[in-house]
Amino acid sequence: MIAEDFTTLFGFPPEISGFTPGRVNLIGEHIDYNGGRVLPTALDLGVTVALSPRANGRIRIGSDKFDGIAERGMSDAAADHWSDYITGALQIAFAEGFGPNGADIAVTTNLPFGAGISSSAAVTVCVLRAARDLSNANQSDTDLAVLARRVENEYIGMPCGIMDQMAVAIARPGQALSLNTETLSFDLIDLPKTHHMAVIHSGVFRQLNEGRYKIRKEECDQVKTAAQREDICQMSDAELHRLKSLPKDIFRRARHCVTEHRRTVAAADALRENRMAELGALMNASHISMRDDFAMSVPKVDALVADAQAFGAVGARLTGGGFGGCIVACVDHTKLDAWRDKLLAAHPDAFWVA
Repeated sequence: MIAEDFTTLFGFPPEISGFTPGRVNLIGEHIDYNGGRVLPTALDLGVTVALSPRANGRIRIGSDKFDGIAERGMSDAAADHWSDYITGALQIAFAEGFGPNGADIAVTTNLPFGAGISSSAAVTVCVLRAARDLSNANQSDTDLAVLARRVENEYIGMPCGIMDQMAVAIARPGQALSLNTETLSFDLIDLPKTHHMAVIHSGVFRQLNEGRYKIRKEECDQVKTAAQREDICQMSDAELHRLKSLPKDIFRRARHCVTEHRRTVAAADALRENRMAELGALMNASHISMRDDFAMSVPKVDALVADAQAFGAVGARLTGGGFGGCIVACVDHTKLDAWRDKLLAAHPDAFWVA
């Protein structure tokens, strides 16, 4: 299908194509840039890219989500345009010596935008992987994840951590990635056959580069300065207590980082050993911390999470960067259909994602 789309756009077939999944984070929010452990899983949904190289410094991009062909240059700065992530990925691939000096690219995706399930990371990694494979370069998938984060941090100006890029580069559907964000070491954990990790969009859309994510990152930087360490998620109870003189909101951000890291470590063990009730309780506690300590939820999401739990989910929480987007819920597979129908009936703006 993507090859046909590419040929329709440009009049000739692509030289390479590939797929990269989106991700949903089961637990461990806003701690990947604070030295914490995270637990995302790959989705069946994702991004498909077809590419043919050019050598004239020009980029042409077509997407099934937008009309026309975007024309960009290999020296263009970010322009707050949907093609920025692809342009930035090509620029970094070329600068690193394995990408072409321009390309024709077709992109299709079944990931909703503004949902907190990593459409930006998926398309960035997908383009980098296509460039690597086309040139037979030796960058690992972890290397590509690091470069994809640079696209977000340096080109887009989004101060994200490494979780999204590692999740979509490494994990496959049916696997959770227990990732140490300091060392990038990881374990892959099979998801249980008895439960589904259901993803429901709240109907509240947002863009992470709109500012609130950046504010939370800056607040965590204040904690790092006060604590005199970068890995604030690893602080002891005594170290956290010494920060109580900070402004209340800043202390709450610190408390979330410490407790969320500990919840995520425990959740990985619970998932590995199929202790689903424990996993669900940790997910529920995570949402409370995101709502009260990190102040990253909104009322519509809180109501959706509360009903997801009340209607029978083992656990449910906001997932992603926050301020809208999706929730993730752990639901017994025998109850999934009835649970979903009841939840969506109670929340008409919400919709099923995966």
